[in-house]
Amino acid sequence: MEITKVLPDDCISLIISLTSPRDACRLALLSHAFNSIADSNAVWQMFLPLDYIHIISNSSSPPSLLSLPKKDLYFSLCYHPILTHNGDMKFQLEKENGKKWYMVGARALSIQWVDTPRHWTWISLPDCRFCRVAKLKNVGRLEIKGKVKLSTLSSNTNYAAYFVFKLVRDRYGFRHTPVELEVSIEGAAAGEVRSVILDPPRNMPQQAKERADGWLEIEMGEFLNGFEDDRTVEFSLREEHDDQPKRGLIVQGIELRPKHNR
Repeated sequence: MEITKVLPDDCISLIISLTSPRDACRLALLSHAFNSIADSNAVWQMFLPLDYIHIISNSSSPPSLLSLPKKDLYFSLCYHPILTHNGDMKFQLEKENGKKWYMVGARALSIQWVDTPRHWTWISLPDCRFCRVAKLKNVGRLEIKGKVKLSTLSSNTNYAAYFVFKLVRDRYGFRHTPVELEVSIEGAAAGEVRSVILDPPRNMPQQAKERADGWLEIEMGEFLNGFEDDRTVEFSLREEHDDQPKRGLIVQGIELRPKHNR
């Protein structure tokens, strides 16, 4: 006997909502009765973050986004990131489980000398969701810092931070000079410091990876976000021992997304 004829719809809806978005999509293919329940707002609202209304209401997206069926809204937030925090942060969902991704854009980072025109300039690029990114013109020592409240992110989730950047053709000063990357939680022991070269010679291992959007990213470190933690996670890229002139780095931001260790 089909389960939809034995259990009430709201009971089946609750059971499906305790699975995953992928499972819900699979269950929707079982039968017409299952389809209507598995695709219902009651199920897909459970896959959305608890604060999704607040996030969207405080974004640059039109209010009509909230009127979408919850399944359509879920996948819209997976495939079409929205800008929040006055356009300085980018938000999206991870398709498999609805975990939050955030990118802290360059304007929300603390970049040494960024307001000095002879050192940095703000430019627009067509392949970037942010209206402005930071382009390095000339500095001797590089320092970029940022932080995010842990309560902004999904709880009980292991995250990694990624520096997202580009290097222009006439770049200079990054080939042999390492930078130090660090991710730490406020009040906790100092995090692991990673030393990387952003633009290594071709005969050396390439530590940065190309993203689907054409930008480069390099992992800065990881951290566990527990439950109801109101501290901040802090991340930095800096040089400690070199003043060699540098140019040609374009900073989009630092992305925080769930990390799945395999």
